[in-house]
Amino acid sequence: MIFSVEEKDGADALYASIHQPRPLLVVISGPSGVGKDATLQLLAESNHSFYFVVTATTRPIRPGEKDGKDYHFVNMGEFAGMIENDELLEYAVVYGDYKGIPKKHVRAALASGQDVVMRIDVQGAATIRSLVPNAITIFLTAESEEALVNRLRERKTEAPDKLKMRIVTARKEMDRVKEFDYVVVNRENCLEQTVQQVLSIIAAEKARVDWTPVSL
Repeated sequence: MIFSVEEKDGADALYASIHQPRPLLVVISGPSGVGKDATLQLLAESNHSFYFVVTATTRPIRPGEKDGKDYHFVNMGEFAGMIENDELLEYAVVYGDYKGIPKKHVRAALASGQDVVMRIDVQGAATIRSLVPNAITIFLTAESEEALVNRLRERKTEAPDKLKMRIVTARKEMDRVKEFDYVVVNRENCLEQTVQQVLSIIAAEKARVDWTPVSL
């Protein structure tokens, strides 16, 4: 079979586009206590090269957390300066503290061909969806409301009144699951299965015929 010059150029362009890196912006969200941090930690240990967004926050650092790894811990004045200088992709008030995602690191990672994974609350995920319609949004949840409440109680990181607020907020956040592209149930002691589901979603999205690059 003989192809015309136009047909050959078109085929070459198609194959070139298929074999180019297809970086994704992946949002992992869900109520407190569903295991978002544990999921990201195991994702980091996979063979996939991810850039994990480190969120800036004004909340106090907790025992065992590291500045620059778990969060960028900043004071209120520093956070205000980031807002004023348009340095944040999105920001919100969560349980009385400010949280936001620095822009420059996300853009640099995508430009290098890396998939960017960000862990944010449900409210922040809605903002990202409006700014980046082709972001891949994954809602992480527990196997039941009872399991979720038990996990929050077992953490013992908040005073009783704040714990009650987290439980109430978690129930409200569950109502927004239909806003997401995917839902993954993180069952107790099944973290590896959860991570495999997330990796499968990412692999499928990178193989889409209608894949489009992320623009920020």
